Amino acid sequence: MVKVAAPHIFAGFGVELEYMIVRQDSLDILPAADELLLAVAGRVQNEVEMDDFAWSNELALHVVELKTNGPVATLAGVADRFQEHVGRVNTLLDGMGARLMPTAMHPWMDPHRETRLWPHGSRVIYEAYNRIFGCQGHGWSNVQSTHLNLAFNGDDEFGRLHAAIRLLLPVLPALAASSPLVGGRASGMLDTRLEYYRSNQQRVPSISGAVIPEPAYTRKDYEEMILSRNYEDIAPYDPDGILQFEWLNSRGAIARFDRSAIEIRLLDIQECPKADLAVASAIVAALQALVAERWQPFAAQAAFAVAPLADLFLSAIREADRTVIADRNFLALFGMQEKKMTAGEFWQALVAKTVKTDDPYRPALEVILRQGPLGRRILAAVGSEPSHDQLHEVYGRLCGCLAAGEMFTA
Repeated sequence: MVKVAAPHIFAGFGVELEYMIVRQDSLDILPAADELLLAVAGRVQNEVEMDDFAWSNELALHVVELKTNGPVATLAGVADRFQEHVGRVNTLLDGMGARLMPTAMHPWMDPHRETRLWPHGSRVIYEAYNRIFGCQGHGWSNVQSTHLNLAFNGDDEFGRLHAAIRLLLPVLPALAASSPLVGGRASGMLDTRLEYYRSNQQRVPSISGAVIPEPAYTRKDYEEMILSRNYEDIAPYDPDGILQFEWLNSRGAIARFDRSAIEIRLLDIQECPKADLAVASAIVAALQALVAERWQPFAAQAAFAVAPLADLFLSAIREADRTVIADRNFLALFGMQEKKMTAGEFWQALVAKTVKTDDPYRPALEVILRQGPLGRRILAAVGSEPSHDQLHEVYGRLCGCLAAGEMFTA
């Protein structure tokens, strides 16, 4: 989201989708994001604006990001606009013998051998990250995500939105996990990307913390509890202050006061924009109910500690929709009286309470609720010990889903 006059809560949304560029034949990664941006803009640059959308680079040269160019007032119709841009990108890549691949991790990429970092423009930031943390591993160069930005206006809206988002973060993998494979094998986790995400900056642990943000509900408290600690701890490794900005914070949702938005970062990218926007729509509907204090007052939401949320999050990384939620206090925050339920059952109940039956993304969301997150559908398609040919076939199908805007079923 670019900086504009701040919309009020639930009146401004920004969506960012990251995709891999792969070779059409082998589906191996192809570090050609600069060639793509050159083809569309006539020169290599970090970002190309196209009215209400933009294409931009990421850390790795084989990743391109498509995004809304500033906040949009509604998510309705956004998937169709993303699908149009996916088609434009694929048309340009076709001339390079390449195509876009979805999902949050390439299933057989060797990042230590294949990674090439973005060498242009804003490379000074990437070079700083690489010098401090080493960006050749999966946790840096093989992690594609969806970012959902939610606007707020002023401290009161920030606090209410941040409290609600903290509660929802641990169960997001139950909807969005799409990374069950690494190095050609099942990792044992449905959301392997998030396992790497939470540990890729352990040299400076305060940057990601427990991934679940601390209970900070004003800008002042947030800066004191989170940002100032980040800047202080990175300073010995970053004497020139290259990284000392709000985006250094790597919690699962980060406050972007420069944009008046909170950015959710825990969503694996899906098989097509329709699926990503279905997940986003479910999140927004749940957050609206929480912020409206439909089941519990703000004080009860705000008081929930980091530790139980972080424990639930770690379980969801591994089990996704089959994670058992046995914390009755947590369930009560969402108006649920059950003693325990799976995260899949939790989302089925929550969607039934909050998402309208005529929501344009409801059919795609129903596929996720019935068949499980994309990671589970991928495992069902490839089996527990897939051959390379099996992986190639299934991920070729996923590329086709992205190109056609279709849901993937096992």
